Amino acid sequence: MWYVTVVPGNTTTMTFFLIICSCLAWGGLGKPQFPDQEKDPLFWNTWAQHTLKNALTLQKLNQNTAKNLILFLGDGMGIPTVTAARILKGQLSGQSGEETQLEMDKFPFVALSKTYNTNAQVADSAGTATAYLCGVKANEGTVGVSAAAVRSQCNTTQGNEVTSILKWAKEAGKSVGIVTTTRVNHATPSAAYAHCVDRDWFSDGEMPAEAVQAGCKDIARQLFENIPNIDVIMGGGRKYMFPKNQSDVEYPGDKKHFGTRKDGRNLVEEWTNRMKNKKAQYVWNKRELLSVNPNNVDYILGLFEPGDLPYNLERNTETDPSLTEMVELAIKILRKNPRGFYLLVEGGRIDHGHHEGKAKQALHEAVEMDRAIGRAGLITSIYDTMTVVTADHSHMFNFGGYTPRGNTIFGLAPMLSDVDQKPFTAILYGNGPGFKVINGLRENVSTLDYQGNNYQAQSAVPLRMETHGGEDVAVFAKGPMAHLLHGVHEQNYIPHVMAYAACIGQNRDHCMSFGGASSLSPALPSLAALLTLTRLLC
Repeated sequence: MWYVTVVPGNTTTMTFFLIICSCLAWGGLGKPQFPDQEKDPLFWNTWAQHTLKNALTLQKLNQNTAKNLILFLGDGMGIPTVTAARILKGQLSGQSGEETQLEMDKFPFVALSKTYNTNAQVADSAGTATAYLCGVKANEGTVGVSAAAVRSQCNTTQGNEVTSILKWAKEAGKSVGIVTTTRVNHATPSAAYAHCVDRDWFSDGEMPAEAVQAGCKDIARQLFENIPNIDVIMGGGRKYMFPKNQSDVEYPGDKKHFGTRKDGRNLVEEWTNRMKNKKAQYVWNKRELLSVNPNNVDYILGLFEPGDLPYNLERNTETDPSLTEMVELAIKILRKNPRGFYLLVEGGRIDHGHHEGKAKQALHEAVEMDRAIGRAGLITSIYDTMTVVTADHSHMFNFGGYTPRGNTIFGLAPMLSDVDQKPFTAILYGNGPGFKVINGLRENVSTLDYQGNNYQAQSAVPLRMETHGGEDVAVFAKGPMAHLLHGVHEQNYIPHVMAYAACIGQNRDHCMSFGGASSLSPALPSLAALLTLTRLLC
């Protein structure tokens, strides 16, 4: 028998009492908290055998030519984030969560990517973007330049530029697009089109005068000048496109959202004028976005916020588009090109949530990106579309504490610390803003709303902003040549595989063309090629 003495006003004792009561209630239910079918070995054996049969079908490799390429990049989406997002997705559907499948979990091929930068053991988002978009590892803080370039030194730019798979696709006649929940000139998307020794040179207003005078271009300007006519551009970053002190269309009275450009240029107006004889449209809110008929529009520029888009949990669903909505329209516009397309999609605010120690924001961003992955899968085909899902780096985020099956991912561990006798949440950070000491002791989380949207999970080391993690990240792949993503690879390998699958860039020698139909085979022609040749000969 249990005896618990409750001391009035003693929070620790009361918390311990509640946890003991929960454990007693748990045990008093008389059965484990999982489905009855899981007690039967037949359930697990049948599931495993079904999985085995599916795996055996993968021995027949998809060696088609990839007409279309899609890269989903979860910024900061390390493996612990993937696992926690999976549980959250299930719990949002009323399940315990652990057994749920993310859309990316359904991809048949998985690899690990080594994320270090040339000069950094723990990477940043700029150097990594150069790796998985340009195929070359680079220094932290730089985009679209080799490791010979030095961060913030303008004179190291020229001659060290490297091009991206987005450019390779455009040069091959494909349509290309960028969709992000951050600024369109943020680290990840900028490596697709810019060559810049400093990821923070968003506009000339953020550049040192000497860099501007030396001829270096800001990233926003390069978005419109380096690769002519990028077909789809969607995200935030509106203020970097307008003259300094010009008020914003959505927040006209808020000076922090005013334009930042010192050169006086209005890049949106320039784009609109340049595209006036094409089927092009500029939009800045959800209503305008959803009114676009993809059959009547070939080019779209969507800038939905002055800076980054809001977190999905805080998004105004009437005025702010979701990542899924942007991705769906992007694909419907891009897929009209008979030569196919390349699309970069970034779930960029996963990273921001983690930096702020706000795991709930980060995980909901990851779930929304997974929803976008599912939508993309519904409107494309694995037979001609290669889809890759990965991250640029991880974070100092994890969860543990022997939580029981179905425990809310944002909940408490089922025990008190045996050192300070206080409860703790399953989710914790290695460092970050969640470190708090009260009267020399760790804060008692049971007195806080630890399931709130903006709760900052406790961290071991105090920092204003939590840092990236250095471990490998997952790479999920499906579609043509997806089997080439396997094992452990350097991060810069990714665009080389995607280019090989699509016969673009430097990867063309293995491609055979008959009557305009391409197939991949370094040794023997595929069935599709043989059929095409037969049609030509008969």
